[in-house]
Amino acid sequence: MHLTVYLAGQIHDDWRDEIKRKAEEKKLPLTFVGPQTNHDRSDNVGEDIIGKQPDAYYKDDAASSINNLRTQILMQKSDVVVALFGEKYKQWNTAMDASAAITMNKPTIIVRPTSLIHPLKELSNKANVTVETIEQALEVLAYIYE
Repeated sequence: MHLTVYLAGQIHDDWRDEIKRKAEEKKLPLTFVGPQTNHDRSDNVGEDIIGKQPDAYYKDDAASSINNLRTQILMQKSDVVVALFGEKYKQWNTAMDASAAITMNKPTIIVRPTSLIHPLKELSNKANVTVETIEQALEVLAYIYE
């Protein structure tokens, strides 16, 4: 059995590469998808496709429509969602993606440090599993194959 995993979370470091590498080392049959990780492409996709917008509001609105469509399609086609919350960056997109996954009844694993237990308590309560590290998230996924 092969699973598709949507990796929700901030796009400013290499955590996705790390989880992919570790999954490959464990020989887990997983395919990973996620948000557009090229920040410039994500911010400019609306203007790239539909043309120059009159101001920043409309530029962001056009880009967010296309990014939300992409996220919805990839998340719907996924078998499980791993949502990483870190301490370094604002986590609004991660919270939105985790909430969307839970609303879609997608099995959801939240990864968050202990410092975020309180602010994420309701979201963690709705997720299937909450762990502290990506290694633990991979162990949860590996357990599916036992």
